[in-house]
Amino acid sequence: MSIDAQQYKTYNNVIDTIKCIGDNHLQIFAVTTGDIWQIDLEKNTKYPLMHINPVSVVASPSMLTMNFQIFIMDLVEPDLANEQEVQSDTLQIATDIISLFMHSETLYQTSTTVGQQARYFTEENGSFTLEPFQERFDNVLCGWVFTLPVQVQNLYDTCNTPFTNAEICLK
Repeated sequence: MSIDAQQYKTYNNVIDTIKCIGDNHLQIFAVTTGDIWQIDLEKNTKYPLMHINPVSVVASPSMLTMNFQIFIMDLVEPDLANEQEVQSDTLQIATDIISLFMHSETLYQTSTTVGQQARYFTEENGSFTLEPFQERFDNVLCGWVFTLPVQVQNLYDTCNTPFTNAEICLK
């Protein structure tokens, strides 16, 4: 893999990485992506569920910040007897995901070899606000939602853009 492929990540790379984290977390049984209204709320879905909702991308000099809402949710008994337990468990899962982006060399560094750079960042010394929620559909769900800003380097290389002849655009 080239250094550029490690260094400059695409939207697909970022989504696939977040999905992979959810798929490999031992307490998450399903991972979905898309608009919040696309969350599968059927009773046959396995829970806990992690849902990735793309929100925005901020393009700044040499960096793209991709913002995602991450929902971690689980089923609650109809009488709400286990609501506190579900909130506690899903909060721990959410902080596990945040920890990987903030402190894990698995995502932060490719290695210490000369020439290899960081893969993914979150805002340095950034803090995260996690908000509890409870929803009633065919079943009762509760959990936490937080915004995950993922920063990736962007070269803004005009030499390799797919234009036939950009000079003709000058009027």
